[in-house]
Amino acid sequence: MNTFLLKTEHLTKRFGNHTVLDGVSLEISAGCIFGLVGENGAGKSTFVKCVTGIHKPDGGSISLGGNVSMIPQEFNLAQDLSVCENIFLGREPSRFGIIDRAKMAEESRKLLSELSAEISPYGSVAELNVAEKQMVEIAKALSVESKLLIMDEPTTVLNSHETSLLFRVMRELKKEGKSIIFISHRLDEICTICDEVAVLRDGTLVHRSPASELNPEKIANLMVGRELTGLFPEQILSDSPETVLECRDLRSGKEVKGVSFALKRGSVTGLAGLAGAGRTEVAEVICGLRKRNGGTVEVFGKTASIRTPADAIRNRIVYLTEDRQASGLLPDFSVTRNTTLASLVKYCTAGFIHSKKETLTAQEYIREFGIKAESAEAPIASLSGGNQQKVAIAKCLDNGPEIFIFDEPTRGVDVGARREIYDFIAALAKKGMTCLIISSDMDEIIGMCPRILVMRAGTLAGELNGKEITQENIMYLATGVKKQ
Repeated sequence: MNTFLLKTEHLTKRFGNHTVLDGVSLEISAGCIFGLVGENGAGKSTFVKCVTGIHKPDGGSISLGGNVSMIPQEFNLAQDLSVCENIFLGREPSRFGIIDRAKMAEESRKLLSELSAEISPYGSVAELNVAEKQMVEIAKALSVESKLLIMDEPTTVLNSHETSLLFRVMRELKKEGKSIIFISHRLDEICTICDEVAVLRDGTLVHRSPASELNPEKIANLMVGRELTGLFPEQILSDSPETVLECRDLRSGKEVKGVSFALKRGSVTGLAGLAGAGRTEVAEVICGLRKRNGGTVEVFGKTASIRTPADAIRNRIVYLTEDRQASGLLPDFSVTRNTTLASLVKYCTAGFIHSKKETLTAQEYIREFGIKAESAEAPIASLSGGNQQKVAIAKCLDNGPEIFIFDEPTRGVDVGARREIYDFIAALAKKGMTCLIISSDMDEIIGMCPRILVMRAGTLAGELNGKEITQENIMYLATGVKKQ
């Protein structure tokens, strides 16, 4: 007889007139890794928020066979606290009524060690990169020792090595009789790690079966309800002789150590490397988000003085941050206000904002990108992750750039929206936009980029073009096995 850790019957949730969950019935037994997939807006996050008590269902029932903990898609960490304080926040070990900081740090160190994460328990969360913050979120959830663990997009910012370590931990938890709801848009991961898979579409459960009966293509077709062709558009090969961006010997602290490269007009170039290699830091130096200690940035052949993001925008450079919640969007602001956040000067006259003009612009982007929102005045927090990412791209575009740096452009985005974003990048390049793509997704960077720069330990380890571009060659350069 199966022991169910979770059973939902006819679970229903509405927001206004919109039904987000429509009678979803699921049973998850003990010792099971259960894949939950669907397009952005299909109801996955709403389902787990109902299970964890964040949302109150409008109908149906939920039965739990033990405690539940959750790794959220967007980070829920206190930036001003240390790593160990975040892991045990609200559950601090104490001795004689006083917080036992030594025990808290030691327990945190053990949890992080299980994940092979070299992170100091006493370090500030604010100083961690995105992948390290994800590891802290995972350690935080593991510390609760729940029977049911919900993982919402835990691997989107992890490289293949970090992902394999997480999968090892997941299998150990399964052996202990614990169950995991694993939500991911990386469908190959779903097939690799999950025992069973359920597919949601428009709030309805449309399929459930053992993972062994599925493959990524079948899952993708079930998610969108139609046959999907190739994920990536035809690669854009620029034949322009014009160099629009050239970095010479860029330096910033210990993270960027003399990086030089040039980008041609209309090119799509990838920036690859393991977590901590300095990819994001290079982008931040170029865009004035990180202090430059040495080197120069030339835009259209002229040395550019870029000390702030506003300087970058004036030089027609925009940056799509890897962490849209922390530094890309304001969750409580509307779609309109987020879209025009960095380009507000365009909508002002004599100190007055032309709100109607702002709204019309936002509505144009909503139509162009197929953004699913109740209206242009809906708060960003009410949108799914994929639709938030589309707004973040629109916000960058509204500045009229010629150089677009994409950092993890499809993080938390479903397969259908991914293809839309890839098509969109290709269309920009065809129009002459210069695109630099930073990604931890090997398939993404290989599929989109005919030229890839590989970083290692703050330096440029090498460059790959055309047929040289393979997963093996990227990893050889990224790990230092081979040098160029």
